[in-house]
Amino acid sequence: MAREHDLQQADPDPARTTASDGGTRRRPLRERHVEETVEVSVPVRTAYDQWTQFKTFPRFSTVVRDVEQLRPTVTAWTLGYGPLRHRFAVEIVEQDPDAYLAWRGLEQRPSHQGEVEFRPTQGGGTAVTVRILLRPQGAMKALAGSPRVARLIAPLLRRELRNFKAFIEGLGQAGGAWRSTIRNGRVQHDDPEPARSRVAHWPVG
Repeated sequence: MAREHDLQQADPDPARTTASDGGTRRRPLRERHVEETVEVSVPVRTAYDQWTQFKTFPRFSTVVRDVEQLRPTVTAWTLGYGPLRHRFAVEIVEQDPDAYLAWRGLEQRPSHQGEVEFRPTQGGGTAVTVRILLRPQGAMKALAGSPRVARLIAPLLRRELRNFKAFIEGLGQAGGAWRSTIRNGRVQHDDPEPARSRVAHWPVG
């Protein structure tokens, strides 16, 4: 069941958490944000693996029309409603398999940050929590702090999470997987690639 938290005021100090590699990770969302959670009836690994197959988002989303891979950690998303279209680039800045993914929008007006967490539930499913923080510029800055914006974004985010729930529960298993870690926008490789290798490994299906 999705839960709306609308705007939350986080602690002014940047939140830190222990990453799977034993290090610390800086959470990007330290100010007011919109938060929604949905519980899906699949294991954490399945939910995480499917979520990271970004190119499948148009199959269940009502607003995502296309996702294009630009670089290993950068994708271009096209959102649309009716005849309207908006394309922007997103960079993944942090990613921990089966646990956490954080991104930032590379567009200028407005920009945004986001994160998604995956937590196991007692029944063997997964709680998927998404937080989004707008980073507008100029005159849009005051508007982003308004509760009205949260009331517009929260229902859309809740609907998209419900669509993801129906999609992954209908599949029963992920359609692909990408298991690497990202730190500060860089893919972490356990074993260095051979010098002759020029083949990119995309973090999507």
